Amino acid sequence: MTDPVAKVRGKKAAQAKAMWQRIWIGLGLGAILLVFGIGLFLLGPGPKAKEGESSFFVVEDGDSASIVGARLQKAGLVRSALGFRLAVAIDGSAADLKIAEYEIPSGATPGRIAKILSSGEGVKRVVVLPEGWSVSQIYTRLEANRYLAGKLPPPPPEGTLNPDTYPIQRGDTRASVVKRMQESHQALIDELWLKRAPDLPIATKQEAVTLASIVEKETGIAEERPRVAAVFVNRLRLGMKLQSDPTIIYGITKGAPLRRKIFRSDLENPHAWNTYVIQGLPPTPIANPGKDALKAVLNPPRTREIFFVADGTGGHVFAETYAEHNRNVQRWREWRAEQEKKGQSLLGGGQ
Repeated sequence: MTDPVAKVRGKKAAQAKAMWQRIWIGLGLGAILLVFGIGLFLLGPGPKAKEGESSFFVVEDGDSASIVGARLQKAGLVRSALGFRLAVAIDGSAADLKIAEYEIPSGATPGRIAKILSSGEGVKRVVVLPEGWSVSQIYTRLEANRYLAGKLPPPPPEGTLNPDTYPIQRGDTRASVVKRMQESHQALIDELWLKRAPDLPIATKQEAVTLASIVEKETGIAEERPRVAAVFVNRLRLGMKLQSDPTIIYGITKGAPLRRKIFRSDLENPHAWNTYVIQGLPPTPIANPGKDALKAVLNPPRTREIFFVADGTGGHVFAETYAEHNRNVQRWREWRAEQEKKGQSLLGGGQ
């Protein structure tokens, strides 16, 4: 016969056991949810990531995951520096953070940010260095570029930098850009020199660069470079002075803008670059010519033209004879007088 008291006690014990099981299960589920919530918080996007716009972030030399995490949290790109460190720990391949500037897309999680910052695929930027600029002008632009680092090296000789558009990343040094320009120029002139036309009145690569720099400064119209080059080559062949205004300006400013008209006294000033005075080429280039100007000088078209003058529209008119050239000059003077007259009329109408 079953003891009623024992039966009651057994039932209560079973109920207690079941209750504790439910409690432990609840606590376990709660702990899991808590850990999940903390993980979701730590590994979720930061507050700034929700704004819908990309952000830029720079990994500096010597930055550790802890330093980067703290800076990401301060920038609002992650909720917690700890979350970023966890993401780096979870994905061992992301532990090697690479120096560069990165674009962080909207909504990026710490894990995705870790992958981005370890990819080395930084933001691609460019520095544009136009054809015909002097070394001083190029150095001014490189110095002003806020994405480049370090000091500029001593200025190289005029004409030894290849003007072009150069890709850069934040933190690239100014010296490295100058080195790339020098190497690019040397490779270019070496290549084009081998393809030069025969019987040119140009003895060296340096002379080719010097003449190309004059062509570069004489015209800003690409299609005119070959004809301008041909004029100067023809004049050299005939023993004529080049009589190029840009050479006068370079002798005065050494590559900076003149910011005034050329005076008659400038034409008579016997400095080394004044091609109205000296015979042949000046001692150095007057700018850094680009590929097209170098090609024009080393392979000029066959013409008999030995003169050109501005046409008033940014281009030039060319002539084979002095008489024809004088007529072109007269037309240019008439055009300039008409422009000055229009300018005076506009000034008078405003009073």
